[in-house]
Amino acid sequence: MMKMKVKNNNINRGAAFISLIFALLFFILMARFLYIQGTGEVDGVVLAALAEEKYTKQRVIEAQRGNIYDRNGNPIAEDTSSYTVVAILDEELTVNEDEPKHVVDPQETSRKLAPLLKMDENDMYKILTKPEKKQVEFGTYGSDISTSLKQEIEALELPGIAFRRELKRYYPNGTFASHLIGYAQKVTDEKTKTTDTIGMLGIEKSLDKYLHEEDGYMKFQSDTKGYKLPDAKEQIVPPDNGSDVYLTIDQTIQTFLEDAMNTAVKEYEPKKVIGVVANPKTGEILAMSTRPSFDPNVRNIENYLNDVISYPFEPGSTMKIFTLAAAIEEGVYNGDATFQSGSYSVSGGRIHDHNRSGWGAITFDEGVLKSSNVSFAIMANELLGSEKLLEYIGRFGLDKPTGIDLEGEVENKINYKYEIDRVATAFGQASSVTPIQQIQAATAIANGGKMMKPYVVDKIVDTDNEKTLVDHKPQVAGEPISAETAKRVLGLLGRVVTEGTGRNYNLEGYQVAGKTGTAEIPSPQGGYLTGKGNYTYSFLGMAPLDDPQLVIYVAVQQPKLKVTDAGNEPVAMVFNHVMKNSLQYLNIQPIERDADKDEHVDKEIEVASYVGKPAEEANRLIEKVNLRATIIGNGKNISDQIPKQGEKILPNEQILLLTDKEANLPDILGWSLRDVMRLADLTGIDVSHSGNGYVVEQSLAAGSILKSGDKLTVKLEPPNTLKEEPVEEEKEEQEE
Repeated sequence: MMKMKVKNNNINRGAAFISLIFALLFFILMARFLYIQGTGEVDGVVLAALAEEKYTKQRVIEAQRGNIYDRNGNPIAEDTSSYTVVAILDEELTVNEDEPKHVVDPQETSRKLAPLLKMDENDMYKILTKPEKKQVEFGTYGSDISTSLKQEIEALELPGIAFRRELKRYYPNGTFASHLIGYAQKVTDEKTKTTDTIGMLGIEKSLDKYLHEEDGYMKFQSDTKGYKLPDAKEQIVPPDNGSDVYLTIDQTIQTFLEDAMNTAVKEYEPKKVIGVVANPKTGEILAMSTRPSFDPNVRNIENYLNDVISYPFEPGSTMKIFTLAAAIEEGVYNGDATFQSGSYSVSGGRIHDHNRSGWGAITFDEGVLKSSNVSFAIMANELLGSEKLLEYIGRFGLDKPTGIDLEGEVENKINYKYEIDRVATAFGQASSVTPIQQIQAATAIANGGKMMKPYVVDKIVDTDNEKTLVDHKPQVAGEPISAETAKRVLGLLGRVVTEGTGRNYNLEGYQVAGKTGTAEIPSPQGGYLTGKGNYTYSFLGMAPLDDPQLVIYVAVQQPKLKVTDAGNEPVAMVFNHVMKNSLQYLNIQPIERDADKDEHVDKEIEVASYVGKPAEEANRLIEKVNLRATIIGNGKNISDQIPKQGEKILPNEQILLLTDKEANLPDILGWSLRDVMRLADLTGIDVSHSGNGYVVEQSLAAGSILKSGDKLTVKLEPPNTLKEEPVEEEKEEQEE
């Protein structure tokens, strides 16, 4: 009996102990439950959020960045689909062995897929056999692939190969107004790990607030497997697509410019090429490009600046257009008045014409045609006065940015401290301007005195709401001159092309008005660069002459020129191609010019033979056909000539005539290197030269008897040379 009683007591104590433990656990669980119910948190995790995450699914509704179009609605920048190749390595995803969802045979997959991705087969195999990886990608080889390549890969029917679709920014024209358009790229936020497309340069950057898109999304309640629950409410936030931007750029004219620039770069390898085409009636920019450029799809960028608006430089003689206009407007220009060409002294230095020796006493109209620095120095210093010239520089907008609707336009510098700088500014030295400033100023000449502000954005349209957000209209930037003055300037600039320094720009079927420019380039060591090709050659032209529809500016910096090449040849290559093709594209009909009715028509002249003719008769015949003769020797009859019979040359060019008696050296100061080399060919002498431009020194005196093998050394200096040397009066004062 005692044993039974002890046993029962032990059982009771054990039961009581277990009951106590369960009671404690119950109270702990109840307390935890009450805490969770009151706070809604478990170890700092919000249960509502956890449930939301587990049972609420969100699907992104992709938005598109706004497109950029040309003036005719042709796409220049747009979003397009691209794909990333993904390889599934997780065997557990394959439920049915007949329909595998993972890469079953890495070796076979590598053999077939690697060539399409242009990837090494062994490298792909290593990626496909990485241990403990459930999914892999192939880096740049497998990213950003096109729809057509995706279809090729799909045709292989490789198990486990899938694709992830993405939107990418695409520029269908490649290198095309690249500094103007700029580019956009995907940027990942390191904090949120979200990826967004951001404009980084050009229009893509400056109008990013309009172009930028916001993805939408759809939320819904789902079961644990991700299926939408019956009667679950959807929350939809629609995508906000970017607005579309329409530019004033014309894709066809822009293509003319790009093609011409590519040709010039290939042939002459210049440091820079700058080109702008504008409608002078409205200020719309129809084409704009620079070299070096880049493909925004690749972003192979050398220069991040748009040189059209961000590169001020001494323009050279294109600046003479506006000095001429100022003198005519002020009533101080008399084209028939004469001046002594060659050089002109001012305080601080002496100004020279590009051939240094000048042309003797010539009229101011001739000075314009010959691009005489001296004539424009006199206009600025004596006729206008430097302060009045400065006023017109301001009226033409050449002293401040144009305000074009592009980021990056810079200030230029008008150097007006010293008299020599003030006078030099009149013909394009000492002071700097940008290409876009010259385009704006030129619209006043081409548009009856009204200067139009340049712009590149036509309109911005919110396509989601069918609402126009921005609508640009032409804006008059000023009226620096009268319509009568503009007409007179146009007439003289037309003669520059048919009779003067701009003859390379005389287009068949169209009358062009314009002005050439040769700008010196500052040297890092001080002063200016020297040597053949170390200049910025340019042309500012407009056409048709009677009612200009286009203004084009082209500049080529430091082209690699052959000995016989002129600096304006690469400029003409670009300008002529763009102007003629653009006028034809705009359906501007060419004109038939009658040489009997148009005294300024400038056609090539076929050289006749003067060999055997008396020297005096040959000279008379040459002058009769508007050419110049230089007779070498004291003989009575002509024994040889250059250019030869049948060659074609332009009016006013020189024919060298060798007589049948001993040759003597003419005065070759002011000659071009080409004419000097022709002299060498004709007489058999050896010529060596230094410098570039026109002859300023010759080792043999004029009149020296020349024999075959004689050596002649010449020194050349460039056009538009401004020597900062004291004038004669200053020398006398210093000597005293």
